[in-house]
Amino acid sequence: MLRRAVLIALVVGCGSEGGLVVSDGGADGGKDALPAQDGSPGPDASSDGGTTCTPYAPPKCDAAPPDPGPKRSFRHTSSSITAATGFANHRGRDLFLRVGDPQWVLGKFAYGVLDDDIKDEDVDVWLLRDCGTQWEKLGTTVTTLDNQHATVEGVADTGGRIYFTIPTNKALGLGRHRLRLVVGGDLSATEMFIEVVPAKMPIFVSDVDGTLTTSENAEFPALLTGTLPDAHPDAAAALRTLASKGYRPFYVTARPEFLVQRTREFLDTNAFPPGLVHTTLTLTGATGAAAVTYKTDELAMIAARGLVPSWGIGNTASDADAYDNAKIQPLDHRLFFQFTDTVHGGKRIDSYTDLIGPFSGLPGACP
Repeated sequence: MLRRAVLIALVVGCGSEGGLVVSDGGADGGKDALPAQDGSPGPDASSDGGTTCTPYAPPKCDAAPPDPGPKRSFRHTSSSITAATGFANHRGRDLFLRVGDPQWVLGKFAYGVLDDDIKDEDVDVWLLRDCGTQWEKLGTTVTTLDNQHATVEGVADTGGRIYFTIPTNKALGLGRHRLRLVVGGDLSATEMFIEVVPAKMPIFVSDVDGTLTTSENAEFPALLTGTLPDAHPDAAAALRTLASKGYRPFYVTARPEFLVQRTREFLDTNAFPPGLVHTTLTLTGATGAAAVTYKTDELAMIAARGLVPSWGIGNTASDADAYDNAKIQPLDHRLFFQFTDTVHGGKRIDSYTDLIGPFSGLPGACP
């Protein structure tokens, strides 16, 4: 209970993204049929002529963790003390990559309510290639000292991080891959996912707090009680329908970094389609203008790889601003739950149930 109380003290008032705004002006209730994507990469099997599109179906990726072998001694007594007195707060960083990109495995290793790093300690890197059934050990690396490593994929070195390059002879191919990062000194672990995708892979981006959870701040009381927040009715069904058309999910939330695993658990428990999850890289998260900057930068990073989301889903002005900065088009592919985007002209929705039919009628999207 103390752990959860202290963590909430760190983030309450900092992890929300501007508050839930409900406007009764200009709303269309989200009931009009949504148009097919302009410039759709390819028709589906039911369309007349053209190339048949077979949408990507993500694998379950639910194999049991690998056997990490016996514990090894920590290199430093201070790390042993930190690990013995605090719970593991480790987290991995999900990545979209293109074929030919450097393939990094990125993680942060810390313990306790103060998020105390362990530095210069062994971390084993395990891979479940293509989300199959056989784990392979890629190697062992060590956690960094402060500012030891250059920034990679937007991740600055704040200490206690790993920057592991997947060897060329073990490079990941197209598809979804799961990695497990295990601390040698106590076998505590965290996970991350890498999706290697072709150019112009169709993607949708979604906020989490208030957009998918039942309120903007639902995570905080849930964290205190050791539960997960509830999801809006039919939100998962709507997003599964969109994903079934070939759009890869990208969940971008301004929550603090230590909540990444809880965010994955919320999505999995509520049957949202599996995708990549990004939080801020801070201990307190971001709000307002800082949230806009964070989300804008996240979307700019994948845009540099030719990956511009075809759909954006949010619930606040910060989401609307970020999606406008990312140039998500057309405007009615920017969907805002119980929020009226009076500045940029995105589409308001008041029920995810109303999206299932229109999403079902979309053509398959292919790169």
